[in-house]
Amino acid sequence: MSFMPSCKLIATFLIAANAVLAGATGLESLEGFLKNTRSGKAQFSQTVTPPPKEGQALRVKNSSGSFEFQRPKHFRFVYQKPFEQTIVADGQTLWLYDVDLNQVTARKQAQALGSTPIALIATAPDLKALQADFLLSNAPDKDGLQWVNGAPRASDSQVIGIRVGFKGEELAVLEILDSFGQKSVLRFSQLQTNLALDADIFVFKPPAKVGIFTQ
Repeated sequence: MSFMPSCKLIATFLIAANAVLAGATGLESLEGFLKNTRSGKAQFSQTVTPPPKEGQALRVKNSSGSFEFQRPKHFRFVYQKPFEQTIVADGQTLWLYDVDLNQVTARKQAQALGSTPIALIATAPDLKALQADFLLSNAPDKDGLQWVNGAPRASDSQVIGIRVGFKGEELAVLEILDSFGQKSVLRFSQLQTNLALDADIFVFKPPAKVGIFTQ
């Protein structure tokens, strides 16, 4: 029995699939990510570069940690190096725990997030909802990634520009430029999606004898 017809059919299908993937725009990748990725976890590295000042060398800050999310209301960032910090959205409250300062800050989640960059990857239910808070557009492919440019619609946002890079529907890079000229770049690795995450990881209980500030 000959398998040639089946092999040719499979090869044709793979070529067609690769062509579709290669032709995907950044917005199409973002839409696919929002539509098909309900939960996930990854490792991340972050680089923060301050605005240049004449006569001063740039002091770049590097950090790393882990990230988990359950769309549309829950996420957890854990910074492990060089300073320990935990950020948790439990659906109602956004918690920020700074270990070195022994301090917890609590804010109402709906007010704290809105048109923030985290909405792009963790809280927006779909592209239409995201476009209500952001002006989004395709950017040229670069470094093997499909890119999206974005700007918050809110005039009082501390963020003035964002760029998100995807490899297909896989989140790869998030770049953030704030109103002070500071640029933050988060690179994600070891991404696993649509996992059954333990609900307890999105519950934050302030440690004993820690200062709690509500905003």
